[in-house]
Amino acid sequence: MPPPRTAEAARVVERVSTAHGELVLRQAGTDFEIISNGVFLMDTRDGRSERLLVTSALAACRAAAPRILIGGLGAGFSLAAAAREASVAAIDVVEISPEIIRWHGSYLRDITALAWADPRVRVINADIAEWLAQRPGGYDVICLDVDNGPGWTVRDANRALYGDGGLDRLRAALSQGGTLAVWSAAADPKFEDRLRRRLTAVQTRQVPVARGEPDVIYLANRP
Repeated sequence: MPPPRTAEAARVVERVSTAHGELVLRQAGTDFEIISNGVFLMDTRDGRSERLLVTSALAACRAAAPRILIGGLGAGFSLAAAAREASVAAIDVVEISPEIIRWHGSYLRDITALAWADPRVRVINADIAEWLAQRPGGYDVICLDVDNGPGWTVRDANRALYGDGGLDRLRAALSQGGTLAVWSAAADPKFEDRLRRRLTAVQTRQVPVARGEPDVIYLANRP
């Protein structure tokens, strides 16, 4: 997504070369921004849609003590929201970037400090697609937020997550009656059509943002 306009120019805090390209952490005032290969990914200014990703998925799930998988640690708003829910039995967060995980021990600590201390939380440095393949039926809720949306991926390899095979893998990782939630920076009708062919009770939630198009949360259940 494009970065929001700010009165204060952002300065580079860290710039690192990774196996997946360049990753940059910038700071503007008290807020931080994460940029991957020149593409703005996220910041710490709001977090409403990231929190809604989790809370709406939990509301749609039938499990009394859900096991939740969060794909993408990002700025940490989704993890913090999950940890605030007393009914959640276990929280796995899969993040491909060890640098982002490390930043949560320093620059981004204020957002996730309480969650890191929660015994229900496990943060895993792994590729989400590979992790899903090892966990058939392992989760009651899956919240996917590793890209700017199905049509705007951070890495070319991530496109497969939103295709037919990727949705089949996500479906298989859900328990019966489990809920999938997918974050997107814009509506994607083609993705929604694919979702409807594989899952039920498909819904969308929109969150207005200052930049223009609203963020969109896609929700669906495994029958």
